[in-house]
Amino acid sequence: MSRTNRRRFLKQGSAMVAGATVFGFSGRAQQPAGANGKIVLGIIGPGGMGMNLLKSFAAQSEVEIAYVCDVDSDRMNKAAQTVEDLTKRRPKTVKDFRRILEDKSVDAVIIATPDHWHAPATILACDAGKHVYVEKPCSHNIREGRLMLEAARNHKRVVQVGTQSRSTEHITKAVELLRGGAIGEVLVAKAWNSQLRGSIGHAKPASPPAHLDFDLWVGPAPMVPYQSNLLHANWRWWHAFGAGDMGNDGVHDIDIARWGLGVETHPSKVAAMGGKYFFDDDQQFPDTQYVAFEYAGARKRQLIFEQRIWSPYVQEGHENGNAFYGTKGMLVLGKGGGWQLFGPRNELREKMAGKVDGPSHHRNFLECIKTGARPHADIEIGHLSATLVHLGNIATRVGRTLHFDPATEKIVGDDEAAKLVRRSYREDHWAVPKGV
Repeated sequence: MSRTNRRRFLKQGSAMVAGATVFGFSGRAQQPAGANGKIVLGIIGPGGMGMNLLKSFAAQSEVEIAYVCDVDSDRMNKAAQTVEDLTKRRPKTVKDFRRILEDKSVDAVIIATPDHWHAPATILACDAGKHVYVEKPCSHNIREGRLMLEAARNHKRVVQVGTQSRSTEHITKAVELLRGGAIGEVLVAKAWNSQLRGSIGHAKPASPPAHLDFDLWVGPAPMVPYQSNLLHANWRWWHAFGAGDMGNDGVHDIDIARWGLGVETHPSKVAAMGGKYFFDDDQQFPDTQYVAFEYAGARKRQLIFEQRIWSPYVQEGHENGNAFYGTKGMLVLGKGGGWQLFGPRNELREKMAGKVDGPSHHRNFLECIKTGARPHADIEIGHLSATLVHLGNIATRVGRTLHFDPATEKIVGDDEAAKLVRRSYREDHWAVPKGV
């Protein structure tokens, strides 16, 4: 264990014990690990990022991957073969994740589906007594995020969100410095997403391929016709299924910005502008965006997000990054590169290199299942950061400044924007969360 990790471990010790008490656990999670001391997992959505998660968890000695689930049989079979190649044991294959939830031997599920399935699958998993690792953004909309948090707490389940920066050493060190006053009082934090994306083009409705259960893929969202540029991966550019690149790559840097700024509530005011400045295609979210969030308090604080997903240029040395502005200095950070801390007159005082550490984040999830501690990216953390994504997208969409009530999680004084805190669902679908 490195010195920094050891310091972090010792510092978090009392907090972890307190978390276990609040969580309602007594030393260990209420649902024990699987047979032979293994933590038995089901992987839901093992394509793209899901395949990366599958490989990482398969490499953990205490893990047994019992199921892979995908509505695309080609992806499902490829994932099953990958597990067998890595572990010498072939998992069961199912296209409906309810079959996994029915198996009492399964301790936890990994959810790497499109965004519109994150909350329904997480809530149903918690209801079934499973712990959950869910990809970012944790929710498709603000209301679903609140219901996920309630499900985790009501069922005393560990729910870790896939913002791996929360378990990455150089980022943790940067936040420790910010919290310790290394640049004075941090009043403004900035996050940016500046990279070159590709066009998804235009497509017309068509018949889905035979290996895809499109009805199950759409799930509780309103039914739409299949078209070739909707999936895989491109779903994130559609209002009904994703959260744009602000919720895809941007949420990582937004989460770091909020963490370093030290705000643990929602903002009270959101202003935004942006739209499709560059791409001529079917995607519905902005390719260019500037969003400012204001936090109320004795001293107001500001969080800024800017996005240009048509740009081949880096900003402050980082394609995706953060800057923290304090009363006595500035810290510039890239989650995939490291950080530099500047004092007055731009004097470089300290720096640290580093890259995002996904495996540590996955191990943290497994350890919390065994101990009952709150994970580094607990669902409450994920909900606060995902809400910034949703508010930013809503403000950009309606083109107006929003006033948000952090206590009720409602947009006030704007009926059109207020409706977007929730979403529409397919009538009587089995996965529609209760309370939406």
